[in-house]
Amino acid sequence: VQLQASGGGLVQAGGSLRLSCAASGRTSSTYTMGWFRQAPGKEREFVAAITWSGGSTFYADSVKGRFTISRDNTKNTVYLQMNSLKPEDTAVYYCAAARGWATLDRGYDFWGQGTQVTVSS
Repeated sequence: VQLQASGGGLVQAGGSLRLSCAASGRTSSTYTMGWFRQAPGKEREFVAAITWSGGSTFYADSVKGRFTISRDNTKNTVYLQMNSLKPEDTAVYYCAAARGWATLDRGYDFWGQGTQVTVSS
């Protein structure tokens, strides 16, 4: 499975961005899809995950109420809508796919290349 993340950019605090992650190769709509991020000098952290059906989602406390994860299995694409962005959201954002349910990065089997999100104050 290959994952291609896109949609990052520079935005002012309070603004919005939508990230996309397109899957190709031996894709499966049964994968759990997740978003992680890594800020400079910090460890990679979990942001959000969604089950294969889209029926269940889970968010890190730091983004709850501001970010929304969704997926379109007909397009093999997962999205991360980010609203009310803060400077502390600045990071490289990665999408990942897991064969089972996971919120820890070690539970994910496939990773995209990352897309930079920069939020200016």
